Amino acid sequence: MARKALSLDEFQKRFPDEAACAAFLVKKRWPDGFVCPACGCLRPAELKSRAYTYECLDCGRQTSITAGTVMHRTKLPLITWFRAAHLLSNHSNGMSALQLKGQLGVTYKTAWLLEQKLRRSMIDPDRTKLSGIVEVDQTEIPFRTKKVFFDDARARKITIIGAVEVIDRDTRMTPKLKRKGAIYHDTMAGRIRLAVIPDNSAAAIKEFVRANVEPGSTLVTDGHRSYLNFDDYRHDPHVVARIPAHIPLPWVHRVFALMKRWGLGTYHGLRRQHIDTYLNEFVFRFNRRYHRKASFETLLGLASNGQPKTYWDITDKENPRKGERPRRIMPRRRKTASGMRQDSSPKRAKGRLTLRIQ
Repeated sequence: MARKALSLDEFQKRFPDEAACAAFLVKKRWPDGFVCPACGCLRPAELKSRAYTYECLDCGRQTSITAGTVMHRTKLPLITWFRAAHLLSNHSNGMSALQLKGQLGVTYKTAWLLEQKLRRSMIDPDRTKLSGIVEVDQTEIPFRTKKVFFDDARARKITIIGAVEVIDRDTRMTPKLKRKGAIYHDTMAGRIRLAVIPDNSAAAIKEFVRANVEPGSTLVTDGHRSYLNFDDYRHDPHVVARIPAHIPLPWVHRVFALMKRWGLGTYHGLRRQHIDTYLNEFVFRFNRRYHRKASFETLLGLASNGQPKTYWDITDKENPRKGERPRRIMPRRRKTASGMRQDSSPKRAKGRLTLRIQ
């Protein structure tokens, strides 16, 4: 059953402050209580001197609730992350970094990096492959650099391959198989997958199909010869000669049309750099189009279990300060629940633990 998205008023009531955001994040990361990532014990103590940080009573390991997530070592408040996730998950067309900057009141660089990190948490590493009846086809979108943006003659193309599950409109299940060449009526699009491939070769297409479609499924294609010799799949080719391609393959072409319109409308055209993350964002939003309310929780739930990505990992650049030991002119100031606080001296560090045995 479809669930409505959280309204702005509902979001503000559910997450009014940092404490509410921290409680939600802890519940998502440790549903059965805090577990030490070092020794696996269940005896934490919450620190007073550091915001939302636990110390293991057995091994002494200190763990922040954002450590090891996409929010690893973030200097932004949790409420900013939550607002960004709410906007990205509930907006039907997504938001560019320039739009997010205006909504959150941060700089463009901060908004861009925040969006890139959240996009990389939209893909569940344990997601299941498509199955049943699957339409597969390829399309091209223009790829332009800034210098040749308005020059169609010098514009290049990006080849994108897509796969769409075909499900029955009434039962929302896989329809009954028909003879090869028959058209499936009264159907709708289920889950989808999109990816960039270097060309239309059989090797590139087979790699995508095997990575995203369950063996034994029926592949409905346009009869391209690259789909030949798929021994693990039932191939149902619909040779497109005198009829438009969207008639035998309606759902994959509708997904392509929506993806192209989305790319032009929201981002004014997709670029080759980071294009996989943008396609993953479209897949995430399309697959959860009937569950907008759950998509916000899914996004943060996946983000809290993802691998931390730094700016240098995302941009694929070398950190010029890597290996250098930071020089501290002033004592370190830490973010705590009551605000910024300077590090305590060793003599005053006693008794700063508040035991909370869980």
